[in-house]
Amino acid sequence: MLCRPGCGACCIAPSISSPIPGMPSGKPAGERCLHLSVDNLCQLFGDPRRPAVCGEFDADHEVCGDSRDDAIRLIGWLEQATSAV
Repeated sequence: MLCRPGCGACCIAPSISSPIPGMPSGKPAGERCLHLSVDNLCQLFGDPRRPAVCGEFDADHEVCGDSRDDAIRLIGWLEQATSAV
């Protein structure tokens, strides 16, 4: 599966624990990445400063569903299910 242009769910729903330019502590789940454009495109795509976790994300129907709303919900659920309590 290819990423949906303008989705951005993977830049909003999950937490990112590694530093991001302008976000030295990463970002919490549910917060937009500072580098997500108004068109929901990654402004760090192809940039070596982009966190490794972002570059390793692969769109998959089980994670992204059939729509952006599905992706936000599914990735959010996975974040909650795998976070330390």
